[in-house]
Amino acid sequence: MSKGFLIYAEGASYIEQAYALALSIQYSQMGIKSVSLMTQDTVPEEYQSVFHNIVPIPWYDAPGTDFSAEHRWKVYHATPYHETIVLDADMLLLEDISKWWEYLGNHEVRFCNRITNYKLESVVDTYHRKAFVANGLTSPYYALHYFKKTDFALEFYKSLEFVCKNWEWCWTKFAPEEYQNWLSMDLAVAVAIELSYTHDQVLDNTSPLEFIHMKTPLQGWERIDTRWQDSVLHVLNTNGDLVVGNIKQSKVFHYVEKDFITPKIIDRLTELAHGKS
Repeated sequence: MSKGFLIYAEGASYIEQAYALALSIQYSQMGIKSVSLMTQDTVPEEYQSVFHNIVPIPWYDAPGTDFSAEHRWKVYHATPYHETIVLDADMLLLEDISKWWEYLGNHEVRFCNRITNYKLESVVDTYHRKAFVANGLTSPYYALHYFKKTDFALEFYKSLEFVCKNWEWCWTKFAPEEYQNWLSMDLAVAVAIELSYTHDQVLDNTSPLEFIHMKTPLQGWERIDTRWQDSVLHVLNTNGDLVVGNIKQSKVFHYVEKDFITPKIIDRLTELAHGKS
């Protein structure tokens, strides 16, 4: 059965981020390296070789929400794989996660519900997730999740489609406290879980799925109104180690800030992917 990573990206900066992520997958993964890009944009020729498939967004129309969230439920229909790990474009894979595939293969859908800060400390995000806390919802992260092409997964993504297309009504019914006046995929997933009664089928506290989240309020700093790069030094070295504040980062790194990806970072990732370091 085919397996691979799927990245959704719209806009030039996100295409560049997706390219950087695909390069990081090429150098860090010992097993599954296949990467597909879901986009409606023109991908620069120099980027194309790193993607095994460039897939148009199904049933596309111009985005009307932040981060084109209304298209993201379509990953199930766009993926060319039987088993898919979905990643946000603004991430890097820093270590081999082959063992994750072994765990995930026993399930049909799994969402990450655990994050750390750059100090590798487990954190619970109550700063950005007031609606989740106030309404007693689960706390899934769409940015890192897995699904298998099965009837159960299809039905779950149908629920997610319904939420994305009717998010204002869904928020009123399931998340009226600390009301969010925008569509976010994390809240959409949390509401879809409530609608479909699938808590135990899509979430698992013992799951290995986890990522480092670099939003500044999660780092334990007094100042939270700046970019994290302004507060701590970082370097991607010739061994492919990303070191932030003298701490080697692990597994999946969600850097958040667009300007983290510089020509220097792209050059280093390219060298690593082609074994030139």
